Amino acid sequence: MTSASYLRTDTIPVDQLTPYPGNAKRGDVGAILASLRKNGQYRGLVVREQPDGALVVLAGNHTRQALAEHGPGDCGTKSCGVCHNSPDWAPAARCDVIQCDDRTALRINLADNRTSDLGTYDYAGLAELLGTLGDVDGTGYSDQDVQDITALVSLPDEEPKDEALQPARQAREAAAAGPNGRDLDPGNPEVFNPVISLRVPHVVFDRWRIALDAHPGQDDTAKLLGLLNEVEASRARAAA
Repeated sequence: MTSASYLRTDTIPVDQLTPYPGNAKRGDVGAILASLRKNGQYRGLVVREQPDGALVVLAGNHTRQALAEHGPGDCGTKSCGVCHNSPDWAPAARCDVIQCDDRTALRINLADNRTSDLGTYDYAGLAELLGTLGDVDGTGYSDQDVQDITALVSLPDEEPKDEALQPARQAREAAAAGPNGRDLDPGNPEVFNPVISLRVPHVVFDRWRIALDAHPGQDDTAKLLGLLNEVEASRARAAA
């Protein structure tokens, strides 16, 4: 079997669903649960029915986790889209059940995780969409995100250098620096952060990794800040 075959759509108790072994994605379960409570489960999990009858989640592992985290019964959230405020509700998920071989199952899991990463945003369009809502509950965005995105799309192509804007610019620069002005601040996870996405040839990527890994840091963001600091210091020395 080289592709998946659809079997049925069913509502299955979450304790009968097995998370995909080794799933590499790390989703925001809290944000997913907030969306489920506000919007309900609007998309089914993709579940593989194995020859022994086991049901393994290929896509939607964190939705399964969020439904399990909700727990049984009435959660107390007004008009909850998960339990519908029923004391008899038991954690369950709507699932699209398929059959496939092991390699196809792995490809589906990887593709579901990766294809969303490859997308980008039209931030002007996103700001417009968010602006049409009275509130952003259940969208995964916070009010601070909306402010940040609106400010982002309002920036001119080249930031004006007049003195009136210097305090705002200095505040942004301070947000990217620690107490000594050079260390990366992990920041508030509730604040929107832009994503860098760039497809390059392998030789360029290899050079990028070598340059990045020459700097200490717990993640690529910290390493990138070190690389930028080095570039800026080099330019300053050349200008002097």
